[in-house]
Order: sequence, then C-alpha cells, then structure tokens
Amino acid sequence: MILDCDPGHDDAVAILLVLASPEEIDLLGITCVAGNVPLDLTRKNALKVCELAGHTDVAVYSGCERPLVRVLNTAENVHGQSGLDLPGGGVLPEPSMTLRFQHAVDYIIETLIAEDSGSITLCPTGPLTNIAVAMIRAPEIVPRIREIVLMGGAAINPGNVTPAAEFNIYVDPHAAHVVFASGVPLVMMGLDVTHQVLVTAERIDALRTAGGQVSAAVADLMMFYCRFDLDKYRMEGGPLHDPCVIAYLIDSTLFDLKHVNVEIETNADLTLGQTVADWWKVTDRVPNCHVAYQADDARFFELLNNRLARLP
Repeated sequence: MILDCDPGHDDAVAILLVLASPEEIDLLGITCVAGNVPLDLTRKNALKVCELAGHTDVAVYSGCERPLVRVLNTAENVHGQSGLDLPGGGVLPEPSMTLRFQHAVDYIIETLIAEDSGSITLCPTGPLTNIAVAMIRAPEIVPRIREIVLMGGAAINPGNVTPAAEFNIYVDPHAAHVVFASGVPLVMMGLDVTHQVLVTAERIDALRTAGGQVSAAVADLMMFYCRFDLDKYRMEGGPLHDPCVIAYLIDSTLFDLKHVNVEIETNADLTLGQTVADWWKVTDRVPNCHVAYQADDARFFELLNNRLARLP
C-alpha cells in the first residue's frame, strides 16, 4: 500500500499503526500533501514520525503544495503551528532522515505501472490532490488500483469545517470529485465513524502505559490534539480520524459499511465539499463507495494500544 497523508496528529498515529503492522500491511512508501499544515511541514512531520518509530528506511515523498483549483486551507487551530505540536509548546525532534528526490505524484504513477495490476491499495488520509493529479496525468493507472481506502467526508454526520463538509474533502473538492468519479473501488472512513472513536482522558492514560517511548509520545500528542474538540465541540475526546483507515486494513470487522453512491459538491457555496451520499437509494445513481457508518471503538483502541506497544 501507499499511504498518502498530511501529518497532522491523527496522521502521525496512522503512520505508526502502519509501521507496527507489517504482517497485514506492506508499506511501499509514504507520500505527503498539503492539508493540515503546508507541505513543507507535512513532509517534515512524516519524517519525524518514522524516526520516532525507528523506521528510518521508509521512503517518504513530497507531493502537491496546493489544491487543484482553490487556495489552500489549513488547520493550525487543531494541530498547532508545526502540525504536531505537543503540550507546553514542545515539538518532536528535527529529523535526520531525508525525502526521496522523486515527486510524490510521479512515484504513485510509476509504482502503479511497475507493480502487478490490482495489487496496490492507496490510503489517503488528507486532501486527495496527489491521487487526483496522478489520475489526471496518467489515466492508465486508474484500472490498476486495487482500491482506495480514504479518510474523508460524512454521509450522515454534519461537516466539521462547514455545516456540510468534512475538512479533507473541503480542502480540495475538485480532487475529491476526480477520485470519486474514477470508478476505482472506494472505502470511505468519514466523520460517521471517526466521531465514534474518541481519545478520552482515560484512553490517553491507557496509551501512556501500554508501551514504550512511542506510546508515551502518542499520549502527549493526543493531549494537545484533543483540546480543540473538547473546547469547541464539548466532545468527550478527540476523534481519531486517520487511524480508522489503517485499522480497517488490519481488521475490517471493526466497522460496518454500506455500499452507496457518493458524489462531491464542487459548485455550491453553502455545501462546497459535501460528500452527497444516496443513503436510501432515492436516485438511480450507481453505488461507487463503501461508506463506514459504525465502529467498534473498544476493539479499535485495544488494537491501537497493542500495536503501538510493539514499537520502541
């Protein structure tokens, strides 16, 4: 699989969960995109997280620095100025790892062409810019993709950046339209399930005691990350969005899904970036996406704690 991300606290946990799960996940590379913070920070943060886990051999690629059409919107209000802020103003150490020279889009295209058709899953946990650009530039890769398991959107829940739209899709709705209209099998881990896997204070304590240095670092990261949702939404904890993608790859029985048609709104001001899901099949549009709507949060956090405890 290729993990396409914009770290971001929850992306960081997703990366660590991948690195802790080699028996289920064959990670070919990590590609970075602008999203939670600008590209120069997302790519640096991916390197930081790989070093934290002791996986300095991971290939990390830098991708697109802005959306296809719109001006970039970022989320420093959630993730801090670095994208991975810690409590008290701390940050993770600067990485000694370096990026691979190749552009992320070129890497995605070349890898899909070089590997057996239908063997590679793409897992975007940020805006879909890199993947959409790859599809536009090299449409021959589209039928070679096994599936795309993404974090983004909301079928039943309201949005989290506008009343209608989830952040990742809102940042680049035109890229999302390309991906959702591509015909590639899609699995959508949206707010409908990510708002069911909340990092509460009790779960942060459990993370801190579950393992070693990495588990403790994740607990610190979650302390900073959760403060936004506690303050703004009065939720019990912070939703752990992006690791849902990885948890699904490891154990799909953690989630219930429904096969529906999902289209992306790219024109209307009020609903720009909405994932319009035909939940009750009120149209004749063909289902194109398996949308997760229920998560087993207890088993999710048991998996997360056990896997992170494998890391140093």
